[in-house]
Amino acid sequence: MIRRKTLECGTLFVVLTGDITAQATDAIVNAANSRLAGGGGVDGAIHAKGGPEIMAECRKFGGCPTGYAVVTGAGRLKAKHVIHAVGPIYSGLTDDARLLALTYKKSLECAVKSGCKSVSFPSISTGAYGYPPADACPIAMKTCHDFVNDNPVIEEIHFVLFSDPDFALYVEQLEELK
Repeated sequence: MIRRKTLECGTLFVVLTGDITAQATDAIVNAANSRLAGGGGVDGAIHAKGGPEIMAECRKFGGCPTGYAVVTGAGRLKAKHVIHAVGPIYSGLTDDARLLALTYKKSLECAVKSGCKSVSFPSISTGAYGYPPADACPIAMKTCHDFVNDNPVIEEIHFVLFSDPDFALYVEQLEELK
């Protein structure tokens, strides 16, 4: 499933179900842990399909704090870069939303600094980190929307989702964007 919408600023938002490791955008975003040590879910898939050179680059950073992101090459992936973004572990506190928004913003800043015109995001923090997808989706979409309105250099943002219910949440939010 796929849904597309071009925003007033000219950026194309794409919502789809699929495998983020197969995306041919300039960068894909990895839902990383703060140690940048690999893991399960999206993180595990990116490292498995991208190859050991991604982990070798991650080790050079020595970690990354929650809410921030770092960039590596993409190894054997179709993308040119992997942006390793550390989202918050959901606690139910108000700071969760701020940290999740910061994670998306810092990822997009990394994309711009790396010369990327297109970026693919997973639904950050909604897997093992327990962030409710219905709460995370509007934060993700609004943060990306606000960023491209101020920085129209990003031409495409893809939200690559794992499940049909998440797809439905993102499509609903996409319809509200201008």
